[in-house]
Amino acid sequence: MEIRSGVGRYPALVNAGLLDEVGTYVRKHLAHETCAIVSDSNVAPLFAERVKKSLASAGVRQTLITIPAGEQSKTLKQATAICDQMVAAGLDRQSFVVGLGGGMIGDISGFVAAIYHRGILHVQIPTTLLAMVDSSIGGKTGVDTRAGKNLIGVFHQPALVIDDLNVLKTLPRRQFNQGFAEIIKHAVIADPKMFRTLQSWKAGAAPALQRLIKRNVQIKSSIVAKDERDRTGQRALLNFGHTVGHAIERAGNYRKFLHGEAVSLGIVAACAISVKRAGLPADQRATIVDLLARFRLPTRLPPKFSRKKILEAVKFDKKFESGQVRFVVTPHIGAAHVADDVTLNDIREAVEQL
Repeated sequence: MEIRSGVGRYPALVNAGLLDEVGTYVRKHLAHETCAIVSDSNVAPLFAERVKKSLASAGVRQTLITIPAGEQSKTLKQATAICDQMVAAGLDRQSFVVGLGGGMIGDISGFVAAIYHRGILHVQIPTTLLAMVDSSIGGKTGVDTRAGKNLIGVFHQPALVIDDLNVLKTLPRRQFNQGFAEIIKHAVIADPKMFRTLQSWKAGAAPALQRLIKRNVQIKSSIVAKDERDRTGQRALLNFGHTVGHAIERAGNYRKFLHGEAVSLGIVAACAISVKRAGLPADQRATIVDLLARFRLPTRLPPKFSRKKILEAVKFDKKFESGQVRFVVTPHIGAAHVADDVTLNDIREAVEQL
């Protein structure tokens, strides 16, 4: 499938068995012959050799750069270290970067591609369901600071996205399930039909998963195309559940919850606020919470988890502008908008209810 962006178009391939064909597709869509493969300590041992072999067979010289797994690696210091290794390997303006991993790797590899020699091409090979349906699409790249997630970043669209369904078989169930937080988010804000599909979803058949991933890529890319640089408010709809979700991640030092799990809790909070500020029917709120629970995603915080830390972290969110939060609410399943009347007190109440 083809994704439109402000700088052109790029293909997103979704199928089983693509990893061994990376070289073929890179050659088809890119003219460049040298690259850095950026991966992490969990993913590289599983897939890096296959990607290297495929690229080598297509005549592409590659350098593998492996960083420690986990959100703690997504820093400016780590990005600089990656750039240093690329310089040492002789990579230049005609080289490209392959991000092989989950959302963290996609974010930092895209950021490096955006700043290296003022911008080189980026190929996304996401290895988690979460990254396939969300972070690999749309061109947002970045690193974290002590104050919050993705506060330093660049818009840099990929040149190619390769989603190999087979890699998902290696994911632990918890890692796989967290991807459904973003899928449910897309259903709530844009696709009531997909929401109904998820209510009767049975894990298994690859064709059904392929269709689901493609549909989510379509939803995200169509929203991004209307507001690529997040200026008009259209793209902000994708932040449904993320204001509180990011704050929960930060309050737990990025160790307590996976991103999708924090987003799930953020969606529950956003639904509570939507009941109050957007007229979301209480039964639809309950239906959304039930669907999250169906995929074993958390819908309540542990009793001893600091609500105070969450509220402190909310204020660092990028969606605050001039002290006012751009909070996304849903009036009913299948629609969403940015509200201008959500207060910090509303967020406090919703967090306390978690």
